[in-house]
Amino acid sequence: MNPTDGINLSAGDSALEIDLLLEAIFKKCGYDFRNYSREHIVRRLFYRMENDGLKSISQLQHHVLHSPKYAAELIEDLSINVTEMFRDPLFFKSIREQVIPVLKTWSFVKIWHAGCSTGEEVYSMAILLKEEGLYDRVNIYATDFSSDALNKAKEGIYSAEKMKKYAQNYRESGATGTLSDYFHAKYDSAIVDNSLKKNIIWAHHNLVTDSDFTEAHMVVCRNVLIYFNKDLQNKVYGTFDSSLVGGGFLCLGNRENIRFSEYEKEFSVVNNEQRIYKKRYSLP
Repeated sequence: MNPTDGINLSAGDSALEIDLLLEAIFKKCGYDFRNYSREHIVRRLFYRMENDGLKSISQLQHHVLHSPKYAAELIEDLSINVTEMFRDPLFFKSIREQVIPVLKTWSFVKIWHAGCSTGEEVYSMAILLKEEGLYDRVNIYATDFSSDALNKAKEGIYSAEKMKKYAQNYRESGATGTLSDYFHAKYDSAIVDNSLKKNIIWAHHNLVTDSDFTEAHMVVCRNVLIYFNKDLQNKVYGTFDSSLVGGGFLCLGNRENIRFSEYEKEFSVVNNEQRIYKKRYSLP
């Protein structure tokens, strides 16, 4: 079924109405989706319209302007919360083999997980750091603009049904233990052990509107920038550049690439396949 079936849209009017809706969300709610990928925006808006039986973007905007609850729900629709434990295991294997040895040379390490969603990849990194004997001298700053996602991340409660896949990811990542060692079961849920939570600071941060977050030795932001247009991607690369110390690592998703951005020259390639880069040291 075509997601636009039953929705009255013409190409020109649709584009204008979407622009007005995104402007309304920004001015009323403070969330800026104006430079997100239009394909992503259209897909999520049509999903909401079809789900609620709406026939036009104007009807959607009316709900956003007059119902804070509805506006919050739409903002959640437009956010990106696709994640899992040890997603793309070879990425974590590369971190273990190519990045951790360098991080160990610092006396204390700050890691910024930007766009952390519901926390699965943050806890994955915590497990990896623990197994490498580095966790006790690391602070992980995990940020997202979605309060709902952050609340779920802080709880650290995940579906036991998904743990089988997560365990397979974990084994393929070069694991040295057993994933179940880091969780305890309760009913049909798996709950993160408190030892993984102690050095994680969860915070609200919007990559679109906020500036650099911390002086970090590693920034992890995977499969978020693919939802931004080129101008916004470049702005965010600037934020990451200013947030990293010389010699720090920038870790992107496998569909993202700092090449051809204004900041390409600021980084050398550590692992091109896994999109891991190292910030060059500034000349005195």
